[in-house]
Amino acid sequence: MSDIAIRVEQLSKRYRIGQGRSPRYDTLRDRIAGAIAAPLRGLSSAARRANAGSRLGTNGPEDDYLWALREVSLEIKRGEIVGIIGRNGAGKSTLLKILSRISQPTEGFAEIYGRVGSLLEVGTGFHPELTGRENIYLNGALLGMKKAEIGRKLDAIVAFAEIERFIDTPVKFYSSGMYVRLAFAVAAHLEPEILLVDEVLAVGDAAFQKKCLGKMGAVAKEGRTVVFVSHDMTNISVLCPTALLFESGQIALRGMSTTVIEHYLDQRTDGRSEASWELEQAPGDELAKIMGVRVCTQDRVSAHSFALTEPILLVIDYLILRDQVRVNPVFVVKNSMNITVFSTSNFEDPVWGARPSASGHYRAHCLVPAHLLNEGHYVVSALVVHETRLVRASAEEVVGFSVYDNGATRGDYVGEWTGIVRPRCHWSTAELYHEELHVYDP
Repeated sequence: MSDIAIRVEQLSKRYRIGQGRSPRYDTLRDRIAGAIAAPLRGLSSAARRANAGSRLGTNGPEDDYLWALREVSLEIKRGEIVGIIGRNGAGKSTLLKILSRISQPTEGFAEIYGRVGSLLEVGTGFHPELTGRENIYLNGALLGMKKAEIGRKLDAIVAFAEIERFIDTPVKFYSSGMYVRLAFAVAAHLEPEILLVDEVLAVGDAAFQKKCLGKMGAVAKEGRTVVFVSHDMTNISVLCPTALLFESGQIALRGMSTTVIEHYLDQRTDGRSEASWELEQAPGDELAKIMGVRVCTQDRVSAHSFALTEPILLVIDYLILRDQVRVNPVFVVKNSMNITVFSTSNFEDPVWGARPSASGHYRAHCLVPAHLLNEGHYVVSALVVHETRLVRASAEEVVGFSVYDNGATRGDYVGEWTGIVRPRCHWSTAELYHEELHVYDP
């Protein structure tokens, strides 16, 4: 038996833009006039269609079409857990819909070796008029399972979904969270060889998400294949040893999930250590605007890379457009897993923290101490917050920086130093008593 679970060759999917029209109800006169005019319209547009179609293989101009996937090729082995990440519209969900046979590819092909269970959009694969119990049997039958086989797993599915009271209620009355619970339980417990999971898990609560991630890990340990699409980088890094980065319908990078995630998240700031705006384009409203954000050395020189023994200076320039207004600048720093490491503001500043200010141009500095952040990539968001805690200006993930280990604090340890932060804590050691040790030497 081949060890390949999924093989995709030159897979492309094209959608036509703007096909949808409002329904029209014609009179008999309209239909007769349309029938007479149709041949004339056809002759006048035939040359245009032929000209565009010869170039595209279509009946319309190129601008009318969107390539959601473009010449994607990949192989996924049995038992692999593969994460797929990328921006919205990158083609991630389109790939899963083709693998689930919901959509047909425009070009290329995909081969699936095994029974597929998929959890895509909320409600996909469920009939709203059927009860939860009936939908379990329906999904099992679609996977080719016998009624007795489904019945043996029914109790486990219902218990996992935690919907015992509502199992005989039509699913059209379920909340989105209940839908997801039951859909995941069905997909995971009916023992497909391949499990496809989209971002739909984000609908569930934190406890259920943790349960689902544990179940996906257990499924993979049983030798089954999992393809997991998510915007949660922590879940991807914990669950998936390898990951794919999709950009504009193509695979931009494949490798270890930590490497792919760092590459993806580092693109958010394009390596920028400073950003600035003209007044018309500056983020903000009629009360405050952000004019610039920088990451600097302590000497106020813009920089993108810092040793963990160096302090980091964050600088924000902002405008206050009304007199006697209290606003506070805020920085939010996230790591390469998209986890917020810390946020900070000048609320405790004895001079500026609670002081109403006149209209004008202001610059605030925030010094991040040395020996705080562990090595890695970080992105910075800047905000200006009104005293009512209303955000008046926001520049999301606008600059970034990296922290590297210069070896100053690790001694002779050469391994990876785990953790989000890496403080230089004060240590002291004292000998409590001295005792001769007698070692038995046979």
